[in-house]
Amino acid sequence: MIRIRRCWAPAPMRPVVQNGYQREYTYLYGAVDTVTGEFEQMICDKMNSCRMSEFLARVSEAHKDRYIVMVVDGASSHRSKDVVVPENIRLLPLPPYSPELNPCENIWGRQRERLFPNRVYNSMKEVVKQRETGVPAFAENREMLRKIAGREWAIMTISNAS
Repeated sequence: MIRIRRCWAPAPMRPVVQNGYQREYTYLYGAVDTVTGEFEQMICDKMNSCRMSEFLARVSEAHKDRYIVMVVDGASSHRSKDVVVPENIRLLPLPPYSPELNPCENIWGRQRERLFPNRVYNSMKEVVKQRETGVPAFAENREMLRKIAGREWAIMTISNAS
């Protein structure tokens, strides 16, 4: 169900917002560098070990010269033994029920607030189009992403490890 958010309207008007239920799904794999704010994403129609392997290969290729520690939640496609993890990536699984430790969770929340507030779409194509047109501008603002995703304790840990 869509969460209705507050919005401004001149008095005495009351804004009307449609509310609807979404029964289709699309998936977004994403990774953010908590130090620089670089953001990688991949929109998929399925969430499985094949798509996860594809995303990891894409991130690995884009950052060949770096060793990446990627925080992952407990999704089955992240834990699967069939996932192919490139040599320059290490997956760091989160403990169960700890989404607040995942740097991308705050980014997903901010994207929902900024890209999809009080909107009802007629099709999944419209949702994907909104994400595809909105995310590039969102991803260009590295300082904002760094602030959203960066946890001081995580950045200090990475700095101390270097």
